[in-house]
Amino acid sequence: MQVQHISNENTQNFNGFLNSKVLRKSLEFAADNGALFAAGTGVVLSTFARPVAILATPNAQKENKQYACAKSIASSLVNFGLMALISTPIVKAVKNISDKPQKFLKEETIKVFKDGSKNLSKSSSFKFSSQVFKLSSAFLTAFPKAFFTCALIPPVMGIFFRKKEQQAGQKNKNISFGAGIKPSLYQKGTEKISQGIAKILDMKPFQKFAQKYKDTNVAQHMFVANDILLTGLFIRQTSANKNIEENRKKTLIYNAAIMTALAVTGGYTVDKLLDKPTKIFIEKFKEA
Repeated sequence: MQVQHISNENTQNFNGFLNSKVLRKSLEFAADNGALFAAGTGVVLSTFARPVAILATPNAQKENKQYACAKSIASSLVNFGLMALISTPIVKAVKNISDKPQKFLKEETIKVFKDGSKNLSKSSSFKFSSQVFKLSSAFLTAFPKAFFTCALIPPVMGIFFRKKEQQAGQKNKNISFGAGIKPSLYQKGTEKISQGIAKILDMKPFQKFAQKYKDTNVAQHMFVANDILLTGLFIRQTSANKNIEENRKKTLIYNAAIMTALAVTGGYTVDKLLDKPTKIFIEKFKEA
């Protein structure tokens, strides 16, 4: 979803939720960096809601439930940290192209993507392409996320479930997501990324791809593909991890596979059911 700038000079007076600055800023953030927004939502759900549901599961071994909770917490925290590192410069790089297309794109490319629109940022095919690149950051974090999630399960078990034998092995396993970056170096880095993205946008096959699928729900399909990839990598890393008890690996693997299957099928089902209500909400939000 792309949220355009909304003027405060409304001729009508709308109060409450639809006219809330918090709602508007949240939607703008979701439109600008959907991958990081989803990761942030995942932190809230996976560090509270999911562990509560897991611990409340009847007829399951206490330690198996603790391992599943540890996996949920570790996965969400690692995902958010990696996503913040990788998605932020990609989002900035895409914005560079949107703000100054002549600097990065060929004139022919700009004309193709405008497709009758007054400017590039309002073009459906360019919005589609922008989301593809912004959401691609999730795929770039897939392998490190699977690796660090497995590595963090024993320390998380030690922190949240007070396992002394695992607390001893927790030392020297703290993960740092990097220090601050100088603005000038960051700007140069994002411009390099912009140039790389621009080369892809200049390609005829990609332009045809964007024109063909510009009206599809690319965000949901990319999130689903990423979830499946992450689950496969996590299962592989869990099987090879020597710091996780052998008799607990099967529980983690089954839990990850079942949760992904439920999330994918449930996501598409709920999306279909909410299609009409969402359209009504969008129209009301535009009016407000």
